[in-house]
Amino acid sequence: MRNLIFFFLLIGFISCNNEKTKETISTVSISNTSLERVEPPNWFIGFKDSSLQLLVKEPNIGAFTASISYEGVSIEKVHTAKSPNYLFIDLNIDSSTKAGKFDIVFTDKNEAKKKHTYELKTREKPADNYVGFNSSDVIYLITPDRFANADPSNDIGSKTSKSNENGESVQFLKENKIDRTDDYARHGGDIKGITNHLNYINEMGFTAIWSSPLLTNDMPKQSYHGYAITDLYEIDPRFGTLADYRELADKAKEKGIKLIMDQVANHCGSEHWWMKDLPFKDWVNYQENFENKGELITSNHRRTSNQDLYASKIDKKQNADGWFVSTMPDLNQKNPFMAKYIIQNSIWWIETIGLGGIRQDTYPYPDKQFMSDWAGAIMAEYPNFSIVGEEWSYNPLLIGYWQKGANNRDGYESNLTSTMDFAMQRKVVEALNDEESWDTGLVKIYEGLANDFHYASPKDIMIFPDNHDMSRIYTQLNGDLENTKMALSTYLTMPRIPQIYYGTEILMNDFKKPGDHGLIRTDFPGGFKDDKINAFTGEGLKADQKEMQSFLKKLLNYRKDSKAIHEGKTLHFAPFMGTYFLFRILNDEVVVNIINKNEKPITIDLKRYSEIGLQGKILKNIISGEEFTWGDSIELSKKGSIILTTKK
Repeated sequence: MRNLIFFFLLIGFISCNNEKTKETISTVSISNTSLERVEPPNWFIGFKDSSLQLLVKEPNIGAFTASISYEGVSIEKVHTAKSPNYLFIDLNIDSSTKAGKFDIVFTDKNEAKKKHTYELKTREKPADNYVGFNSSDVIYLITPDRFANADPSNDIGSKTSKSNENGESVQFLKENKIDRTDDYARHGGDIKGITNHLNYINEMGFTAIWSSPLLTNDMPKQSYHGYAITDLYEIDPRFGTLADYRELADKAKEKGIKLIMDQVANHCGSEHWWMKDLPFKDWVNYQENFENKGELITSNHRRTSNQDLYASKIDKKQNADGWFVSTMPDLNQKNPFMAKYIIQNSIWWIETIGLGGIRQDTYPYPDKQFMSDWAGAIMAEYPNFSIVGEEWSYNPLLIGYWQKGANNRDGYESNLTSTMDFAMQRKVVEALNDEESWDTGLVKIYEGLANDFHYASPKDIMIFPDNHDMSRIYTQLNGDLENTKMALSTYLTMPRIPQIYYGTEILMNDFKKPGDHGLIRTDFPGGFKDDKINAFTGEGLKADQKEMQSFLKKLLNYRKDSKAIHEGKTLHFAPFMGTYFLFRILNDEVVVNIINKNEKPITIDLKRYSEIGLQGKILKNIISGEEFTWGDSIELSKKGSIILTTKK
């Protein structure tokens, strides 16, 4: 009986204490389990850099302290900001940390609590397996809004991901109207439109895809191009979802196609969510002018001030700090929190999508030391990765300055694997458009390639006939089909990484308004409902379009397996009688590209090229399949490109 009484007394004691515990819990208010923003939205274990900085955005979160109880994760420091609605939390993730979820608990002085569940994920593959693009690749550049519309349900693009806890207050994107008659409006192309046509891209012979930015661009107009990003962690719902983007990467990889992400470290869109509540007084450049005076100071676009020994401080500052345009605020990478945010954002996308490279927009505009740190941080984690920076310059000295390994007088090391060769792009166009003389015509290609001595690694520089910001190559070459073929054969056989803009294969042009961006980014025929012409199948294409498509397809598919073009020795000869001979040589494979500008038949003495050692050898024409025995001479019956190979 005594034991039974003790038992009931014990039960009563436990019950009483449980009630007190419940009462204590009820006085602690956990007001939400998910804050307005925590970025990066998740992270990964196993990086060389064990640090992680979380940006936390929530009304009055600056009045809270943060705590974490998870083995291997420790809070190093918590930073408040000028705005009370931010906290920046420095974490250390020990090398022994396991993947999993944990709560970050925020507590204010009244013991009110807010909680956010954070996740550390396991990395899907070793860092060495993130292999970037190189000279063995040919990149297909796509403006996604104009390529193919596979999912009409996202054309309106309601931003349902921003609903509150009760599913209320659905926010609609500012530019929702689809109008294919307006070159500067949304046309409806999406991520699935690219995914659904991977077979076409693969069969054409492309080995990588670079898409213009796919992140949310919630601007009131001209949002289609993607370069005024308003959320760096969100796929624009008019393009699809994060799952759609990952599906594109996975299905592309199955076909041996790499996915290159277009990123923008220099600026954001003026409708970016943080522009309504900037965390620090120097989060964007010229912020005081913008906030206090409504004054917008744009860049002077004097990019040479990055290298100029004599450049004034004001010229340097206005190039780097000025807003790109009035609707694109310039991010201040000298702010250490902004710098960390951009670096982590790039790494998050590499890891989340499994990227095969990054194309960095407007490379010479941000703080150049930051850009070195940014590229260095990425390459430290992914040693086989690739990054190409946009340096729109026709001066090889400037192009070469930005490539890793450059022997720069100021000691600057960019850590950038590749930069864009606008100089050589222009030289080829000039060579084909100009009349032949001692210093004009094909000599422009010859002397252009002679500048390769300046580059740390010429074969890792990106060449292109055109892109989304310049007139189509067919327009640049005045609608001359043979000149266009010669240009493409030159770009694709020189020691470079080639990039081709979608539609080049079917002679898309901008003759009606040369240089007009909206027209340059024309809809790809066959990618949209009720299109009468379908370039994917060839239906409705004109004869010259089919000819161009077939020419490029044969050349790309040969190039895909040509070690001589990928990494062989380059040898070329000064232009002679309106012709230019370019050789790529590796072991037994020799590829020769003969550019001939003569309208009438001409015979060329081949003894001039005897040092190549082709005498008596049989070569095959890559395009026609015909065989040719290299003898004393060759007769060129008409203007055009002849590409020959010793490869059987």
